[in-house]
Amino acid sequence: MGLWESFLNWLRSLFFKQEMELSLIGLQNAGKTSLVNVIATGGYSEDMIPTVGFNMRKVTKGNVTIKLWDLGGQPRFRSMWERYCRAVSAIVYVVDAADQDNLSISKSELHDLLSKPSLNGIPLLVLGNKIDKPGALSKEALTDQMDLKSITDREVCCFMISCKNSTNIDSVIDWLVKHSKSKS
Repeated sequence: MGLWESFLNWLRSLFFKQEMELSLIGLQNAGKTSLVNVIATGGYSEDMIPTVGFNMRKVTKGNVTIKLWDLGGQPRFRSMWERYCRAVSAIVYVVDAADQDNLSISKSELHDLLSKPSLNGIPLLVLGNKIDKPGALSKEALTDQMDLKSITDREVCCFMISCKNSTNIDSVIDWLVKHSKSKS
């Protein structure tokens, strides 16, 4: 990107608010609602109740307004995921990196969702949450176990985070803000 283009983008950013929509999905208890709360308020609560259906929160970071669809992860809600992912700027898939028993289910749900033609090309951000817990996977192990390298029809990014300790939350927000501009 040339200097002139950067300057024009900067100029535009002063006048236009950017909006993006994201769907946060993943199995129940992965930390989706905690992530929304940490992004929105910087606060973390130990006792979250499971999301029934979905919640929507709007969060403003700089000149970007992010509309977050926080979708329930219980089996009965997973059929709704595609509907809420169709027009989003990015799909954020949250995985409990310390819950190795559910990784294969998480992987198959993710790959199943991404196989839907309506979701072609939408960037994917995979977040391995709960890295503060003992036995949490490394980024490499999570990438392998979720078979992220096989996903070649879209941009895929993976961060390891802890909502509880706010680890890497800034990197996640930076990535999201960067991707808010790619929707036209």
